[in-house]
Amino acid sequence: MERYAATDSSAPAAIGIDTWGVDYALLDSSGRLLGNPVHYRDARCNGVQERLFGVVSQEKLFGETGIQFMQINTLIQLYAMRDQGDPQLDQAATLLMIPDLFNYWMSGRKVVEYTIASTSQMLHAAERRWATGLLAKLNLPTQILPEIIAPGITVGPLLPSICAETGIKGAPPVIAPGSHDTASAVAAIPGLDERCAYISSGTWSLMGVEIAQPIINDAVRRLNFTNEGGVANTIRLLKNIGGLWLLQESRRQWARSGHDYSWEALLAEAEKATPFRSIIDPDAGDFLAPGQMVDAIAAYCRRTGQPAPETVGQVVRCALESLALRYRWTLGALEELVGHRLESVRIVGGGSQNRLLCQLTADACQRPVVTGPVEATALGNVMVQAMATGHLGSLAEAREAVAASITQEHFTPGPATGWDDAYGRFQQLVAQPVLQPA
Repeated sequence: MERYAATDSSAPAAIGIDTWGVDYALLDSSGRLLGNPVHYRDARCNGVQERLFGVVSQEKLFGETGIQFMQINTLIQLYAMRDQGDPQLDQAATLLMIPDLFNYWMSGRKVVEYTIASTSQMLHAAERRWATGLLAKLNLPTQILPEIIAPGITVGPLLPSICAETGIKGAPPVIAPGSHDTASAVAAIPGLDERCAYISSGTWSLMGVEIAQPIINDAVRRLNFTNEGGVANTIRLLKNIGGLWLLQESRRQWARSGHDYSWEALLAEAEKATPFRSIIDPDAGDFLAPGQMVDAIAAYCRRTGQPAPETVGQVVRCALESLALRYRWTLGALEELVGHRLESVRIVGGGSQNRLLCQLTADACQRPVVTGPVEATALGNVMVQAMATGHLGSLAEAREAVAASITQEHFTPGPATGWDDAYGRFQQLVAQPVLQPA
């Protein structure tokens, strides 16, 4: 904000914050942090989900929340605090998700925006309210949960103290966008309709479809999909997939050993590597927080009777082909759940710049892939602010504005040679029902 004030004498039309999902902060009765937020990959959640199922069944939990079972979910993190006797849980007066914490610091108002609340596994999916009965059964406090507001609502004006400190003129409104970064990203996808699947590609790959109402049934639960809130009264039926975390952590490991490869160099090595030499399940627990990702990938391959990657190119190719195979599985599952063929895949976010992964996705899924925008989350955030301030009239109009502002790239599926055999191997690894895109 100081940089803005230094270069522009006018007040900004609005300010909006989005972040990753599931993580949260606990405040005391004076509105101060009880402690630093803990990252969702922390080991305190190991094994907690299984203990929670001993109190509330998977069927009951999914039937109310409609959320994918993952140990990173806010509900599991809170239950870990209760399970381990963390005193902060009983001392807390307010729970705020991470973007809502920043909104509170900027406006002084304690609320939780709907799309970020929906990532918590603590929201009643059909009624869009906190699942207080469920939380009480788990002996988790419900009085700490603030009011839920919709995306596009003004949280409040920027506090005078912040205006004075930063030099921002006036008191611009702090507007809640799709405060979950994926909600903002999906809002910015041009041409998204009922015949398209999307992938918000980054550290995680969020692959899904946009629908009007949550789908909560045994099939969705069995396939472990999630119903998260979207912008403009939409639902994001999607699957959380391990994503480019596999390569980000591998690259960090190589850098620690003195080999600081650029992304371009890594992809060039992958292009030269033999296809389908080794395959992993990107969602295996081995890769959630391994410390040494390259070693974890090699150990997984050896454990599953495959040759371990021996070169940088083989590691990268293994990760990218495995992601593309998981996308193929997810596309088949989505088509089963919505009951019709999905004609194309739209990829947005930083991963859309990975042209090799985009082509592998087109080849694996045998669907055309359209990429862009790269900065989908930032654009979606701004779009919701513009809708709230009257600069844009609707989500459809906002998406048209994005389409007119970017260049999209198209990837045509190549021959399916080798992919069917690789997919059969992938199915054996994940021990899940065979799902072929229609």
